Amino acid sequence: MEHFAPVSVLALRPALPHPQAIMKGAAIRPLIDGRDVLEEMHPDGDSSCYQQKWLGSPETWPLWASREPRRVELSNNDCDTGCCGGVFVTIQRRGGHVEWMSWENTNDIRVPIPPEVRFDAAQYDAELARVVADHSWEAPVDTAARLLAHRIVATGWYKRWDCQPSLHGIRVQERGESAAVVMPFVAGQFEGSGTFHCRVMSVSAQESVEEQVRRFVEQITATDPRESAFRQVNSSFRPMCLCARPSA
Repeated sequence: MEHFAPVSVLALRPALPHPQAIMKGAAIRPLIDGRDVLEEMHPDGDSSCYQQKWLGSPETWPLWASREPRRVELSNNDCDTGCCGGVFVTIQRRGGHVEWMSWENTNDIRVPIPPEVRFDAAQYDAELARVVADHSWEAPVDTAARLLAHRIVATGWYKRWDCQPSLHGIRVQERGESAAVVMPFVAGQFEGSGTFHCRVMSVSAQESVEEQVRRFVEQITATDPRESAFRQVNSSFRPMCLCARPSA
């Protein structure tokens, strides 16, 4: 007789980065039956499901489940997991269930990994949709990043100027008094010969976020971004390795 794992319940929780994190955007942490499995497996790690990865269509969301199994990075060390390790799981939709299986902890192989987990697909999909629709936790800079990402796509801006969004997406660059959103993109061919650019939008808590985003979109759609944007954006991208991570 085939054995099936019991059905678990998924809950998703937004989490702001620690003050010295390289990635300043919020992330989504998964809880399984009320347990923060990332805290158990990788207590000093950061969730890899950053806010900017949840701004597209459902099939692009980090934890979306399809019939084809997909290996997903769940946590990292505020660094590249190929260097400094993290937690991974394979996600697959099977009939009325979503399965998380083949867990990996490349940060510390001594830590026990969870068994296969099964979720009711309807509850799973509803929880993903709920956390995407929940903006109650956002600071103005988080709201600005979300609104800007949606409105730039709606204008057809990338196609108009032969540009592609960066793989890192529109995201929070700084918080606090220097709050800002960075919009990195590639002009020309995305692979190989494309040129990296970025635009930075400062965000004030003293003015409507919607108005700030409206004005910023109006400005950047009025001119050729390949000529007016900053070309040097190395400081805005997540470094490949941050082994000398500053202490908290």
